[in-house]
Amino acid sequence: MLVTFLGTGTSSGVPMIACSCRVCRSTDPKDTRLRSSVMIETDGVRIVIDTGPDFRYQMLRADVRQLDAILFTHPHKDHIAGLDDVRAFNLFSGKAMDIYANALTEEALRRDYYYAFTDTRYPGIPELDLHVIGDEPFLASGIPVIPISVWHMKMPVLGFRIGNFTYITDANRIDADEREKIRGSEVIVLNALRKEKHISHFNLEEAIEIVLQSIEKAGYKPGEEIFIAMDAAASEFYDEKTGLYTFKKSDGKQLNSMEMAAYWKTWADKYPIISIEDGMAED
Repeated sequence: MLVTFLGTGTSSGVPMIACSCRVCRSTDPKDTRLRSSVMIETDGVRIVIDTGPDFRYQMLRADVRQLDAILFTHPHKDHIAGLDDVRAFNLFSGKAMDIYANALTEEALRRDYYYAFTDTRYPGIPELDLHVIGDEPFLASGIPVIPISVWHMKMPVLGFRIGNFTYITDANRIDADEREKIRGSEVIVLNALRKEKHISHFNLEEAIEIVLQSIEKAGYKPGEEIFIAMDAAASEFYDEKTGLYTFKKSDGKQLNSMEMAAYWKTWADKYPIISIEDGMAED
């Protein structure tokens, strides 16, 4: 299996329009991130999860010539806004695109792309074969997929497990029975929006706790057999004018470089972390 991260950015992307913060002005390529999406290639089949506003560019950048199916996690615009561009795949493959979505996302797709679902078929419109899915496993172009129901505040969102790979985005709660579907995964991709608490996304600490629980349920010992490496993206909250790291979205506390290093040490003492990338600002 080959997994390509097409985008790992927030709903507005990074850099964000009209923003002059340090991250959005950064020349570090890690600070240029498209809307969240992933491509999975297995057994000769290529599947994409979510088609956000950057879908066309993501396909061009990855030089994707063939796409077999699209899975949707939920109906927010940053996950469905690029679907119209499957027209190119329709043209060159000569067939409709298989897309898979729950009932909530189906409603949004039929509303936003009404012209693709009308009885009158105009030339050039997207050709879509929409499959409504629920909680039961299904086949996407012959590939077994296990949907995992998670919560994005009060919105039900789907994560997906394909083989030993599990992908969950835009979530802040996973019920116990759904966590069982993750058990045994070798790779888990889990959203962690920021370090501070968020209303509809896991923060970093919550995501780490879920990862540790998954490690233990799989029968491994965190800190002995499995360790954690993290990318802290500290540049995001570094103020170059004051030389301080400011936690603007929580209690507003400010730390100098020595205090920031001590802060990360508390994390390393609490969790089995062996590597922290971008733990300090670039300068």
